[in-house]
Amino acid sequence: MAPVVPPPSHDHATATRALKGRDLRTLRDLSRGELLALLERARLMKADPAGFAAALTGRTLAMIFEKPSLRTRVTFDVGMYQLGGHAIYLSPSEISMGKRESTSDVAKNLERMVQGIMIRTFSQSIVDELAEAATVPVINALSDFAHPCQGLADYLTMREAKGELAGLKVAYVGDGNNVVHSLAHGAALVGAHLAVATPPGYEPSSEVISWVLGRAAQTGAAITLTHDPREAVEDADVVYTDTWTSMGQEAEADARRKVFGAYQVNDALFARARSDAIFMHCLPAHRGEEVTDSVIDSRRSVVFDQAENRLHVQKAVLASLMA
Repeated sequence: MAPVVPPPSHDHATATRALKGRDLRTLRDLSRGELLALLERARLMKADPAGFAAALTGRTLAMIFEKPSLRTRVTFDVGMYQLGGHAIYLSPSEISMGKRESTSDVAKNLERMVQGIMIRTFSQSIVDELAEAATVPVINALSDFAHPCQGLADYLTMREAKGELAGLKVAYVGDGNNVVHSLAHGAALVGAHLAVATPPGYEPSSEVISWVLGRAAQTGAAITLTHDPREAVEDADVVYTDTWTSMGQEAEADARRKVFGAYQVNDALFARARSDAIFMHCLPAHRGEEVTDSVIDSRRSVVFDQAENRLHVQKAVLASLMA
């Protein structure tokens, strides 16, 4: 028997309808209500996937990959299939944007053939240029600046594990990268408290911090920066880390291991969080570097729930933008 799933509230339904035809470049593109509506729609889709099996019938998503991926490729491809649509994978050798063909020309071609474009790339400017040129929705599946779909999956996972997002203390330990940028954008919208611990010189973008601070008073959000991981993790509800070396930074790997050595999430650091704290990581994990096996494999680790939730939140985004 199919699960009984409550229908979305009027407010959530109205908010998701307002997303039709829009882009998702960063979580800053969303209002608080729209972000919460996407999380609610993702919850409904997760509970009753069959109920949305025809949401994108006859629709096609072009998937542009300039960076390799496991979770992004599988979740967008499977997501379109489960919504009744179709996805086309386009590799770097097939596109070579800015070399073989301009980003604008790629957009102008694809908008005649598909109903949405997903891109996983390096520079945020490529996402922005593609979105400005295309008349169909463009979804940022990762750039060096932001990872909005991961951020949505993260907050869905936190809501499942912790319930209310407002006032939740989320500690992020590691590099001030695209993942923490999207966590910060999301925290500002849902009213979470984000504590970020990085080595000196590896802090999140000052632009991101300014944006969060400009909205914190409206939602009760807070963001603190420190160079002490113990301070960040103290009494946290969520402890989050990511790889110390992102794609495109491979030449810095050895130097980064030395700089980030004190920022490993191990049993001693995790013990400073609340006794019911959860551990999160967007994956792939470099075990023995940013996190120990004892933490990532513990009963309080939700990393594979996060990975699965990429599927559900992306389905909510696809159906809301492309239907």
